[in-house]
Amino acid sequence: MPKILITGTAGFIGFHVVNEFLLDESFQIFGLDIINDYYDVELKYKRLEQHGIYARDMQDRESFKSRIFSNYSFLKVDLVDYDFVVDFMLKEKFDYVVHLAAQAGVRFSIDNPRAYIKSNIDGFLSILEGSRFSQIKHLIYASTSSVYGLNTKLPLSEKQSTQHPMSLYAATKKSNELMAHTYSHLFRLPTTGLRFFTVYGPWGRPDMALFLFADAILSDRPINVFNHGEMVRDFTFVEDIAKAIRKISIKPAVEEKEWDSQTPVPDSSSAPYKIFNIGNNNPIKLDLYIYALEQAIGKVAIRNYMEMQPGDVPATHADTRSLENYIRYKPKTTVKEGVNLFYSWFKSYYSK
Repeated sequence: MPKILITGTAGFIGFHVVNEFLLDESFQIFGLDIINDYYDVELKYKRLEQHGIYARDMQDRESFKSRIFSNYSFLKVDLVDYDFVVDFMLKEKFDYVVHLAAQAGVRFSIDNPRAYIKSNIDGFLSILEGSRFSQIKHLIYASTSSVYGLNTKLPLSEKQSTQHPMSLYAATKKSNELMAHTYSHLFRLPTTGLRFFTVYGPWGRPDMALFLFADAILSDRPINVFNHGEMVRDFTFVEDIAKAIRKISIKPAVEEKEWDSQTPVPDSSSAPYKIFNIGNNNPIKLDLYIYALEQAIGKVAIRNYMEMQPGDVPATHADTRSLENYIRYKPKTTVKEGVNLFYSWFKSYYSK
């Protein structure tokens, strides 16, 4: 049974990726998370409980076996603890690594830049070194559509430049892509970076728009609608993301034999390195996203239209052809379906 390490498993996307691999039943899964207090820690513990990991049993640096799944274990650890992480990966000898742990949030990075360097740069270095020394078969890591920054040519393609990020969060994720390429080139470590486009769904973060909107609508409070509702996003349902990650994980990046150093493209290399967009390829206006939530709740929102926020872009739209060709899979959950699934969970979890 192949062994896979998934970081950030108390987090939103990590939780769903663990679900996907547990459904497969052919992997021995190990989860890592620091469980920091960036948002409600209780929500993180509740996610872990769904997989049989309970806070009362958890110790730092001590792995704990799931009470529900025989093929799942968890370890609470800070990835910045370089020596411990590298030694742990050498000891466990994983076949695959899915690195999702990171400090998230565009706006939080404006006021808290050091948190992003620590988690997204130093933490990623620990994973790269552990992957290098333990000679894993494939490292998959989370990037973001935010790396496209000032680009306005839509749809956004992996072959476009990403030299103009608009937030430190985006800059750290761009740095991850550069760091991964270096390790792919120097040590032939197969790496694949995944640029997520506006992920939403059940068990999401409380600072995400859908959470804030649902809570405000139910409480008869106005919601802040930036760019006067004209913001366009390629909203992508989290379970579609998780399915794509499982398919990509067992298909390691390889050297592109036709890659030309005279006219280099940024999404592949003469090294075993790949970059993919993961989006729904069906962007809609923010106002329509809110309308889908209003329909799910059965209540109209009080809209407070505002200007664009610092670090935001007016539109995203993922060109997903490369991903579809590579794994023969395309995210397919509509916004209406996804928002309904989110609200069903939200209503149940918060007893609304």
